[in-house]
Amino acid sequence: MTARDAFLTSEFRASDTHLNWLEDEAISILREVFGAFERPAILCSCGKDSLVVLHLAMKAAAPGKLPVPIVHIDTGHNFPEVISFREALVARHGLQLIVGHLDDSIRRGTIRLAHPLESRNRHQTVTLLETIEANRFDAVVGGARRDEEKARAKERVFSHRDSFGQWQPRAQRPELWNLYNTQLAPNENFRVFPISNWTELDVWNYIARENIELPSIYYTHRREVIERSGLLVPVTDITPPREGETVVTRDVRFRTVGDISCTCPVASTAANAHDVVIETIAATNSERGATRMDDRANDSAMERRKKEGYF
Repeated sequence: MTARDAFLTSEFRASDTHLNWLEDEAISILREVFGAFERPAILCSCGKDSLVVLHLAMKAAAPGKLPVPIVHIDTGHNFPEVISFREALVARHGLQLIVGHLDDSIRRGTIRLAHPLESRNRHQTVTLLETIEANRFDAVVGGARRDEEKARAKERVFSHRDSFGQWQPRAQRPELWNLYNTQLAPNENFRVFPISNWTELDVWNYIARENIELPSIYYTHRREVIERSGLLVPVTDITPPREGETVVTRDVRFRTVGDISCTCPVASTAANAHDVVIETIAATNSERGATRMDDRANDSAMERRKKEGYF
């Protein structure tokens, strides 16, 4: 670590007091969910934010076991490292895993793709709503943060969804003094975001402090990519090079994990969480703006998907 890096981490690393406050708030929210709802679940993509939420949920349930299932909406276009990590995680902690498969929605005809390699990211909404309905979940906990994107900045901690699973901004309840209204009408549900007030830097500081294990692609590795529109597009069967594009091998890592068709890595040599903290301090772009092709293409994409029922 250089002298400059040591200075940055000493100046900007979150103090234990700050992280303890964020942790206490999140755990109190999760215990509210465990106590207030009949059939809650935790949405876990095995991305860093959802794994932090899972870690907090297990702390909230301690010394007992996690009393709720984890849910993964599988697009069928996941990075192999993420699926391998998911299976190992479930086995290690004895978790109840429910997987909603987008391919099942395609077979049912509730999702229709324009072509086989179309991005499946926006289609997750249908599979998510079908999974919630099939399992009668009345609260689904996720790892969204308000600093990720401007539409998410409007989100309540307890985000009310109507009987169609849709987010209606004017129907959200006030949360003055951190008091939450958890009353639901038939077929309605809540999406709950315990780390709403965290930043990307908070998340990485907490991962470093708690030594939370993540899929390997969150850290530096060599990967074939294409430079396209200012992004590093991973070369896969789903995202092949276009005519005239040059494939290069770079040291990269992923800041966020999603559908292969729309998720890009960033150039990086960060080999552990402490290295990522230093890179995050210096970052000038949001993680979604820097790595998600679909979010970058349309500034209103996230809000539109939320109104349709997206997480």
